[in-house]
Amino acid sequence: MSELFDRIDALVASRSVLPPPAERRRLRQAHGLTLDEVASALDVRRATVSGWEAGKTEPRPPERDAYARLLDKLAELYPAAAAAPVQDDEPPAGAQPLSTGSASEVGDMTAAEHTLAPASPPVAAAPAAVTRPTRTTRPTSSSTSGRSGATKAAPAATVASNGDSRFENGPLAVVDVEDGKVVAYCVGGLVLDVPAKSLPSLVEWTLKEARLGAPKLSGPGKDADPLLVLTESVLKRYGLPVALTEEERHAGRIPEGHKVIKQLARAEWKLTKRGFGPWARIYRPAQGSERACVQLCIPSWNALDSRHWGEAGQLPPADLARVLGVYASRVMTPRGSTAVTGLELMTALHPPTRASEPGADGRRHSEYNPGSLGKDPVDCAPCEAPDGHPLLADLPRFHVRGPAEKLFEEACDWARPMTDAECTLRHLVGIDVNMAFAAGVNGLIVGLGAPTHVKAPVFDAKLPGSWLVDLSHVGLSRVKVGKDKWAGLDASLLPSPFTPKGEQPQGPAWHATPTVAYAVELGYDVTPIEAWIRYDNGRYLDGWYQRLRDAFLATMADLGVHADLAPADFLAAMNGWRQPDPKLAIVVDAVKATVKGGLGKLRERPRGEGWKPGQPWRALARPTWRPDIRAAVISRTRINLHRKIVKHAAFTGQYPVAVLSDCVVYAADGTSPLDFLPYRDGKPLPGGFKLGINPGLVKWEGTQDVLWGEEVRERFDAPALNLARYIKDGQVTDKDSGE
Repeated sequence: MSELFDRIDALVASRSVLPPPAERRRLRQAHGLTLDEVASALDVRRATVSGWEAGKTEPRPPERDAYARLLDKLAELYPAAAAAPVQDDEPPAGAQPLSTGSASEVGDMTAAEHTLAPASPPVAAAPAAVTRPTRTTRPTSSSTSGRSGATKAAPAATVASNGDSRFENGPLAVVDVEDGKVVAYCVGGLVLDVPAKSLPSLVEWTLKEARLGAPKLSGPGKDADPLLVLTESVLKRYGLPVALTEEERHAGRIPEGHKVIKQLARAEWKLTKRGFGPWARIYRPAQGSERACVQLCIPSWNALDSRHWGEAGQLPPADLARVLGVYASRVMTPRGSTAVTGLELMTALHPPTRASEPGADGRRHSEYNPGSLGKDPVDCAPCEAPDGHPLLADLPRFHVRGPAEKLFEEACDWARPMTDAECTLRHLVGIDVNMAFAAGVNGLIVGLGAPTHVKAPVFDAKLPGSWLVDLSHVGLSRVKVGKDKWAGLDASLLPSPFTPKGEQPQGPAWHATPTVAYAVELGYDVTPIEAWIRYDNGRYLDGWYQRLRDAFLATMADLGVHADLAPADFLAAMNGWRQPDPKLAIVVDAVKATVKGGLGKLRERPRGEGWKPGQPWRALARPTWRPDIRAAVISRTRINLHRKIVKHAAFTGQYPVAVLSDCVVYAADGTSPLDFLPYRDGKPLPGGFKLGINPGLVKWEGTQDVLWGEEVRERFDAPALNLARYIKDGQVTDKDSGE
């Protein structure tokens, strides 16, 4: 009789009543459960649960009874009446709307240093690490090759914000092998079954059925090509090596005779000149306006450099799709390293050409897009050219150019011995400027075309360029700190703002416009000897700054650090800011690396290729090779920081002990920046340092004992060892100290 009852119970369970598919997903998300967690509990594939929630498939015994029991329990905790209505256009957690407002300038503070209007509030994250969107789902159409439909949750920056059905499955997918089947993990929890048996067929499927990609960022621009991230298991499935050999790593690609490359050639697919490497591009020549191009990212070939992407390359496919998806929606679909992507973002926001108005015959043609760098490269000025540039080919082989021959705008690296009074204090406190180089970009006027050489020019702060001028007479003992307001300072305790090492200039030297303008701001006359000026100019990088700023602020807000926090609350929020979601914190690191790397690419040096001094190298052939723009950004960033240092010294009498790029160290009695920053009624010193998350504002970098600093300098017999380099964790090695 007992066995009979068991069979009856099993029969009833096989018909357990289940809620509608949308309700199944709502209940799971309401409890903060991921698809992976439910799949693991029921001992099924993640794609199986995804199919149940889309209504494409139904659970069968014995999983059906357990699944019904789970949903019943969740329904008790989260009744349907209490649930907010689910709408098709509700943005997912990774699709933070971007703020487009720019800061205004007030007084002598730069625009980036003011509190910006915070980005739109992020979608509340579930307790689980992987945040899932809340949205109705639709099954994708079945493929002609027999692929089953897949569940769909619209990914960031596609249907949610643009309504573009061409890219309804998001900008990218992580392709993996599960239970012997190839699947594609997209953003928003979507999993697609992939029928492709080879790499060429995977490319075909991506372009014809996957509906991957992203809309263009600018009217005259191009849509982003779909990105496929290939895991190790998929590399094995398609006959590619899991790791590159030492020779292949050096070459940056696998050999042209590899069998997979031959497969692509037989299918009439082409590779770019870079070949098949960590970031391969596979394409066919465009037919009219239709592009046929897929980009591959191969983490096990070091496509996701751990210096910029942390542990992203080791994440499970679903988590990696989420991390890259958030970055793609807020910055752009990665086009290579963060440096390459930073440079590509400039072009995507300001394409070099646009379609003209129709001519007499009704046809349009390609024309220059105003405000861009154009499609043809321009020569830099001789003083802006790095060593080995073709413009310097006539110089003697071992000639070393001095300041009067070479523009040398770099970040500040300066330190000094502590005074007796500072040694009586207990701590050294470091503060760090958020997104310092991004803040230096905001509102900066840069040259768009070629420079013009001018003898004995009159300095004009509105003209970008390089100026040969003697600033040795500009001192810091008496400086102008406001309109008709002067301050007396101890110049021996301050770095000179005109040289990267903080040394006083010794005669004529080449300087970028922001550096010379600061000398005028301090109250001194300047008389340039000659200059290379760019009369064709504009705020080329404004949109680039705004997009990266908004990406940074939106992601930090998701991690609990908001732009409107009070100083003490901000410091508390920054203490362990990675902990709420370490995977999302990877996006923050990648955004910051995109800023620095993109600016660095503006003066990219030769990378092997058999290059010899005096010969051109590959980077010179692109219009975005602009060392003058890089120099102007670094100059303005260094000047912005020095201006704050001067204002702080004039108001408080406190001077920095060390400065390194965007980090400043002060001696103080307390361990917090609030122990020496002059806040009054919660308001900072105008023009000085302000705590906050916006670019240009500062955060706490680290605190060490004064005795630690003295001991380190004594150990290495270096009274001016730059302590800012080690203030974060206090770790100093012999190698770091130059020993």
